[in-house]
Amino acid sequence: MRAILSGYYGKGNSGDEALLASLLQMLPDNIQPYVLSGNPIETQKQYQVEAGDRLNTFTILQAMKRSDIFIWGGGSLIQDATSIASPFYYAGLMGIAQKMGLKTIAWAQGIGPLHHQSTQFLAKQCFKGCTAVSVRDANSAKIVAKWEIPFTLAPDPVWALESSSVPGLWDLPAPRVAVCLRPHPQLTPARLAILTEALVSFQKATKAFILLLPFQPIKDLKIAESIHNKLPNHSKILTIEDPRVLKGVFRGVEMVIGMRFHSLIMGSAEECRCFAISYDPKVSQLMTELEMPGWELAELPEDANLISKMWIENYANGDALFPERINFLRERSLIHQEVLSSINN
Repeated sequence: MRAILSGYYGKGNSGDEALLASLLQMLPDNIQPYVLSGNPIETQKQYQVEAGDRLNTFTILQAMKRSDIFIWGGGSLIQDATSIASPFYYAGLMGIAQKMGLKTIAWAQGIGPLHHQSTQFLAKQCFKGCTAVSVRDANSAKIVAKWEIPFTLAPDPVWALESSSVPGLWDLPAPRVAVCLRPHPQLTPARLAILTEALVSFQKATKAFILLLPFQPIKDLKIAESIHNKLPNHSKILTIEDPRVLKGVFRGVEMVIGMRFHSLIMGSAEECRCFAISYDPKVSQLMTELEMPGWELAELPEDANLISKMWIENYANGDALFPERINFLRERSLIHQEVLSSINN
């Protein structure tokens, strides 16, 4: 059988690529994937799968005619906070697939926020037409439960993503701390300056080597470079395309300071202490669920010394998740794999 996988793939975001890698890892062996990608050539090369242009209508329709299944492949596809176009695009693809008679699966979805009645209506209709639905967080579960749609709730599938070794990682100075920041309207130049000052103080106090991880280089690299310029001899920028290798970075890291949602999941899964800076409800919810220390970005202290002291305290005395909790979350995330098995029913 042939399945079309649709998500934020091929757009240079390591979190979304980690979801694609997790989905491919969990697909039943008898399913031949066809990925709709923003960069089909790179997707084919990276994952050894067929891929087509996600914006080419002819390509998409031809692929649907040759396919049996359509999968919304994880993440925050159905939300109108960043763009009202996103839910219309993904709901449009799902609606076409359903009209063409394909089995449709909404897999590992993070739904919302949905501020507009039009996007709420579209999403509800598409989810109602799905063969199976799985969601990755309690807020999404509340939404589909309100719509009276059967669903499965499980942790984000990246918990179960296999990690790979990182060439040269162990040659870098130790101990190591990973930092993963991203642009956001609330990460003003003043706040970035405070965070950078706090990192400089933190590094001096701990002698830790700072690994700067731009999860989406086209957006994050400028921030990483600005921090690296303040710590030229005590930091390194690592730009890694393969999400399995990226997850492997966290095997050699003592602590993660992260804004990116999947940097915190990868760090937690590899037994790192984590400190979150939340710019989004999904990060805040993760902080609550894992009792992870951190701040809302809008409430970031204006005192760099206070921030540095909090990081030093977490570095010295904070706790990573217990291995039993990590194994539980990994095993629970494999429930998303069981949802995919419904393809063969």
